[in-house]
Amino acid sequence: MNWKNTPSRYGSLSVGLHWLMLILLAAVYACIELKGNFPKGSDTRELLKQWHFMLGLTVFALVWLRLLARLIAPTPRIEPPLPAWQAIPAQLMHAALYALMIGAPLAGWLVLSAAGKPIPFFGLELPALIDANRDLAGRIKELHELAGTTGYWLIGLHALAGLYHHYVVRDNTLIRMLPRRN
Repeated sequence: MNWKNTPSRYGSLSVGLHWLMLILLAAVYACIELKGNFPKGSDTRELLKQWHFMLGLTVFALVWLRLLARLIAPTPRIEPPLPAWQAIPAQLMHAALYALMIGAPLAGWLVLSAAGKPIPFFGLELPALIDANRDLAGRIKELHELAGTTGYWLIGLHALAGLYHHYVVRDNTLIRMLPRRN
């Protein structure tokens, strides 16, 4: 499979990043949801929070590579073409997903910064983006949590739209993003 997009299919770079991001997002959500099963201050709870931070920041790093891949290669055509009433919401959905993958991790980094906590990243400690400010940390945390909740809906709607196009409309929307079978 070609690493670069063609007019009819996404390349291996875009396909790989798409599905890797899904796995990372699932892991980010799993870590934060599972942490509630463990007592505050426990090693397991703290480890899950740390993995939530690190995986979220990995999403933040990789989203820029995804955006670059979109800029350097054409977006494969949907066949048959979408009607305009579907194309505009599809573009808005993709913009919202990119905003989520940039905004939520950035907000998380800002929360840790404003809370005066370390920002772990696989053995490194990233610099704080802003000075410590407990009140600001709480307000940003609310936005971060809202982004997380919104993310469930965006990801779910995105998946449903792909399945709708594949099984009901029967166009190539989903096939363009599936790994090619040899």
